[in-house]
Parts: sequence; structure tokens; C-alpha cells
Amino acid sequence: MTNEQIKKLEKDLWDSANSLRAYGGLKAADYAVPVLGLIFLRFADNKYSHFEAEILQEFNAEKGTRLERSIESIALSKCGFYLPEYARYDYLLALPEDQSLAKKLREAMEGIEKHQDEKFQDVLPKEAYFDIEKKKADILPQLLKTFSDIPKDATGDIFGKIYEFFLGEFAMSEGQKGGEFFTPTSVVRFIVEVIEPYAGKIYDPACGSGGMFVQSAHFVQQANHDLNDIYVYGQEYMGETARLAKMNLMVNNIRGEITETNSYENDPYEGLGKFDFVMANPPFNVKSVKESTVKNDERFYKYGLPKNKGKNTNDSITDANYLWISLFATSLNENGRAGFVMPNSASDASNSEYEIRKKVVDSGIVDCMVSMPSNMFLTVTLPATLWFFDKQKANTERKDKILFIDARNTYHQIDRAHREWKEEHIQNLTAIVRLYRGENERYLALVERYILQTLDTSENIPESFAAYQTILKRSITNLQQYAKDSKAKHKPEAYKKLTESGLLQNIENLSFPVIALPVIARNSAISTNEQQLSYTKALADYISQLQELETNLKANKDSLLEILAVADKQLKVKADKDWNVLGLNQAKEIDELHQNFKSSIEEVAYFHNNIDWLQSRFPEAKYADVVGLCKVADKNTELIEQDYSLNASRYVGVEIEGDDLSKDMFLQSLIKKKDLLFQLNLNDVKKTQEIEKQLLFLIDELG
Repeated sequence: MTNEQIKKLEKDLWDSANSLRAYGGLKAADYAVPVLGLIFLRFADNKYSHFEAEILQEFNAEKGTRLERSIESIALSKCGFYLPEYARYDYLLALPEDQSLAKKLREAMEGIEKHQDEKFQDVLPKEAYFDIEKKKADILPQLLKTFSDIPKDATGDIFGKIYEFFLGEFAMSEGQKGGEFFTPTSVVRFIVEVIEPYAGKIYDPACGSGGMFVQSAHFVQQANHDLNDIYVYGQEYMGETARLAKMNLMVNNIRGEITETNSYENDPYEGLGKFDFVMANPPFNVKSVKESTVKNDERFYKYGLPKNKGKNTNDSITDANYLWISLFATSLNENGRAGFVMPNSASDASNSEYEIRKKVVDSGIVDCMVSMPSNMFLTVTLPATLWFFDKQKANTERKDKILFIDARNTYHQIDRAHREWKEEHIQNLTAIVRLYRGENERYLALVERYILQTLDTSENIPESFAAYQTILKRSITNLQQYAKDSKAKHKPEAYKKLTESGLLQNIENLSFPVIALPVIARNSAISTNEQQLSYTKALADYISQLQELETNLKANKDSLLEILAVADKQLKVKADKDWNVLGLNQAKEIDELHQNFKSSIEEVAYFHNNIDWLQSRFPEAKYADVVGLCKVADKNTELIEQDYSLNASRYVGVEIEGDDLSKDMFLQSLIKKKDLLFQLNLNDVKKTQEIEKQLLFLIDELG
């Protein structure tokens, strides 16, 4: 399936399932786990079907021999689980209406878990189906039918995407509570791109539903590495959320384990200095942790404990943010990298937190700090900061450097209350990190990819242009033909009025100019920075020509539609079938074809804009400080001057719009703004006068 088909499938499944939730009067919190369980069940049936013939063949071959094994053990070795007949999706779909589907679903889930490893016992939902069945008996059968729409040849990757999509939608429905188990995918994607967990042990001590692990797995697969090269370790305090995470691992075929535990109190993996990668979005500003819980645990006390100083101290930690920061730092092995989310306040926290931050910075492991836009999370509206640690940095030229990125103005607005990073935002911000690390070839590879994407999307333009051009030409020709042919259909007086109105002359004057569609030749030599700069300039000219063409065609289209609308009322003979036969009722189709043509140009311009975003800031394809965006600061000088603040805005500065304008350019800009202000004020006066006029009229009428 293509990405577009998967997205459509996700939306259709969600719309169908969500309408059943509304129909049953269910809350998202009561609905999420059982629905995700049904997605898992469908996934299990699909996967088992792919291995079933192989399982049966091996079972029959071994039967009666010394090597004979049970079909369950063969299934576990081949597929990862055994699916009894009463857990098959078609069996459940075909159950008679008088059967309790909730009971059968519980039996199915128990049957799957029966032969699983201990770490995957008691993971699948069972009792929750009875609550739904009590509300309305017909919801479960309809839900089961809804998820049967997932194609039988759908792979584990597709199920992983559907599962993650539903997690995100449920989290959105739950608002702040949803944020406790789900970190927005775009945030996780950026963390993964920066720390690059290709292979090794990955740890998340606040793993929620396991999104960090899923995105790590996607990263490994996209880079053509073996998924078996990673092993994940997760800790989650909430039992239900831990079960969601375990299901997530199973659906995405990720090796690892999730432990239901409090990370402040327990260390189930003996994690001190153990992990290659740490990723997390921990709870912010927790103040309920007792000092006695962590004071003897080196994972927390190595850099110092966040405690109030003075006589009136008690057993409470002032704030757990720096407990998490210490935990992430101490869990890394000597080559480890970490990426995690913190509230902005942690970057400048004072008192004991300042002392801890100073020690962490002086240890040389802080690699990069990224200020995020507000409204990126479900739990908080205030902006947060991404922290990145790199234990290897001490062995590089960057040992005394920290990269600060201010990405607060880089985002896509999803709706009024939520933002995200699109894939290109993620790649562009990651490109800055890679330039900072001296990986200039990866920057050039990204620009080359954008160039190719620009060219690939441009291939849609000739077809959309031809369709749009054809309907405009045909409509003009047919309207002119109808105007001539309709003379005999009108009474002489009526036709005389049409002539005097100027409509017939306007129709006769309609013409479609001969337009040549701009073209851009593909160039295979786009690997060096000089080649890329040259070629993207040609692309810019090509897009400019396309945009000018679209503007001109729109003017033609608007004139045609305006005349068509008048002709429909004045020229068209009532109930004349010829009007429709000639396609003169296709105003909507003309507008749609114009929008398609415009959209195809905008798609080409989108990728070119990403190239321009990078090249205008890094024209030499090397890292450079960019005011308002990024700055590499020296920890021995600039960090000390800023009192060890890790707030990007302290270092990056603010880009002032128009700061590069000449005096004449600034004067022209000022005149334009003055004219605009004058026009707005004039419009305001006219509107005020019109309102007063209407009020006086209303008063007279009522008087």
C-alpha cells in the first residue's frame, strides 16, 4: 500500500470506530484499550496466516518422529505466537448473534497469551469488552467488522502505523491525560534523527505507550539496518499504559521488555552506565519524590540532588526534573547518546538545580539544546526544550562546544491548539546538527534529495495543465458556438436585448492565448554544493514561470466563469439540453481543475522552498551561526558568562526583519505600509458610515 492509501485507511477506520464510540455513549478512555486490542487481533490473524502453511508443513513433517514438536511450539518459533482456531478473526466475525462476543474475545486473548513468554502475559485486553457490550450489544460486532477492512495482505509495518495513528487520536481525545502516554510522533522523530539509534540497547524510563521505541525501529528499517540489532528497555508506572506499550512492541515486531514500575524507586535493568541510547518524555515538575527514595542511588546522586538549602529543609526533592536529567546522563555507557524533553524552566533553574546543571555541562556531555514551539504537546501549551547528551563528544573537536537551536518559529499548525513538525522541518533541523558535527556530505545528500523530489513532483504538472487548458478552451469554443446557434431559439426582441447588453460581444471576444508550458531539464550533476546552488537557481526561475502562468490562466478562468454565469441567466434558453451537452454547466469542474494545477505548482515550490531554507542559511554547505536560529557556544567562556544557562535564546539572538534593507528600500517599504494603513482607515470610515446609515433607516422604520 502507498502512504496515501495507508493514510486513507487510517482515517476511514478511525471515523468508523469513533462514530461507534459516539453512538454507544462511550468515553475515549473506556474505548481506547479494547479498540487497540482488536487492531492487535487483526494483526495477529494476518501475520499467522502468512506463516500458517509453513507451520503446518513442518508440523506434519515432524509428526511421529523423534523430532516431533507441538504445533504451538513450531508457531512460536516461526511466527512469534500461536493463534488457536477460536482466536481467528473470521471465526469471531461469523459468530451467531446470540453469542456473547465479549466472552469470545476474552477467550481469544487468553488463547494467544497462553503460549507467550512471561513478559507478554496479561497484556491483551479482556474484561473491557464486557463494559462495551453492556452499553450496547451491537457495538462490538460492528467494531470487529470495521477492522476486517484492513487488507489481509497488510504487513506488520502497516499495522504499526495504524496502531500508532489510533494511539495519537485517542491521546488527542483525552487531552492532558492522553499526553501521559503519548508523545507526538514528530517530536520523537526528531529525537531519533539526532541520536541515531541504529544498533544497541535503547532505554526509556518513562516509556508511556512505547512511541520512542517504535520510531527507533522505523529509523533502523529506513536506514536498511537489521531490526534485530536493537533491544529496548522500557519502564512505565501506569499498568494499563505499560500493556499498551507491550502490545505496541508486539505489533511492530520489536525485541525488548517493558516493566511496570516507578523509575524513582526501582532499577529493574541495573541501568547504571548500561545503555547505548536513552530517549524520554518524562513527567514535568514532579514535587512528590522523597529524598530518601533516591539519595543512595548513584543514578540520581552522581551530579547532586535537587534539594532546598537551609534549616527548614524536609525529605522532599524540590523538583524531579533534575532527577530525570541525572538518570538519563548516568544511564549512558561511555559511547552513549540521549535525547529527551524538559520544560523550559529547567534550562535556567537556580539553587541546587544550578549546581547540578553546572556539573553536567562541565562533564562535557551536553551536545545540543533545541527550543521548541509552543503547543507541540497534548499536556502543556508552553514551549519545551529538547536536550541532547553525547558521551563520545569529549573525544571530538566539539568537546567544549554546545549547539543551540531556536526552533520556536519552525512548525506546521495542525489546528488552533496543536502544532507539529512536518518531515521536512525534522530533516532541516537535523541538517543543522549534522553540519555542526562536521557531516557535511549528509547535508548535500539532503539537498540533492529535495532537488529530486522537486523534479519528481513537477512530473504531475503537464497532466494537470493539459486537463485545465483543455476544459478552458472547450468551454470558450462551446459557449461561442452556443451563442451563435441560440439566435434562432430566442425571439427577435430578446436577442436584440442580448446584443445591446454587450454579452454576445463579450462572448465573441473570449479567447485562449497560446501558452507554452515551462520545462526544466533534469541534471545528473547535483552532488556538489556549487552544482546544487546553480541548479536550484534554475529551479527557482522555472517555478517563477509556472506561478506567472497560473496567475494568467486564473485571470482567463475568472473572466470565462463571470461571463458563463451571466450567460446562464440571460443567454441560456430554459430547459435547453444543448447547454449541458456542450459542458457549459461545468463551473465547479473548471475551478477544481484550476486548483489541481495550482496545487501541483505549490507542491513543486514546497520542496524548492526547503532547499532555499537551507542554502540561504548555509550557502557554503558548512555549519555557520545564524542569528535567530542557531549558535555554537563555548562552554568555557560563553556558558560561564551566561551563568551556565542552557536556554537557546540567550545565545542565538533575534533576527530582525528588514535588518538587511538599504535606506531606499526601507523608505519604499515604509511608503507602502503608509498607503496600506491609509486604505484600511478609509475602508473603516466607509463601513462606519454604512452602519450609521442602516441604523438610522432602522430607527425610521420602527418609529
